[in-house]
Amino acid sequence: MSVIYALERIGASYEYTDDPEKIIQAQRIIFPGVGEAGSAMKSIIESGLDQLIPTLKQPFLGTCVGMQLLCRYSEESNTKCLGVFELDVLKFPKTPGFKIPQTGWNDIFELKSELFSGLKENDFVYYNHGYYAPVSKYSIAKTDYVLEYSAALQKDNFYACQFHSEISGKVGQKIFENFIKL
Repeated sequence: MSVIYALERIGASYEYTDDPEKIIQAQRIIFPGVGEAGSAMKSIIESGLDQLIPTLKQPFLGTCVGMQLLCRYSEESNTKCLGVFELDVLKFPKTPGFKIPQTGWNDIFELKSELFSGLKENDFVYYNHGYYAPVSKYSIAKTDYVLEYSAALQKDNFYACQFHSEISGKVGQKIFENFIKL
């Protein structure tokens, strides 16, 4: 629901659907992250969207678990994911002084995409996760909690943010506005 409220705040029209035909016809797609990787992938497979999603050509934005599901594999529930990004999602190592899951505000840096137009290095966004995608050739933003990892990824028309853009205040709103313009 937070994604819907975020889209309403910026005046964007949307339709909430898992209908493959409607998804194919959509101008843009936002793939929100809800729950944990194993059960989320099970629902995607049952709906047949696991075959469709990697073939889409329109701008596509995954958030939180939505980003992780776009990767090849997740250690969460030992889950084979969609494979858009050739990356494995890993569990944060237990580290003294750090609570897992990471819950709260953290900065993003090394911004490398039009998705972040108008944002500044070290702007803050909101996170809530216990798994991460390592820094890779797909990284378009980084953050640091326990270790440096990918805050956002991009490959072709696929964009993904580990953080919750929809509840990241003005920074998240700007990301959605930028995505709508792609």
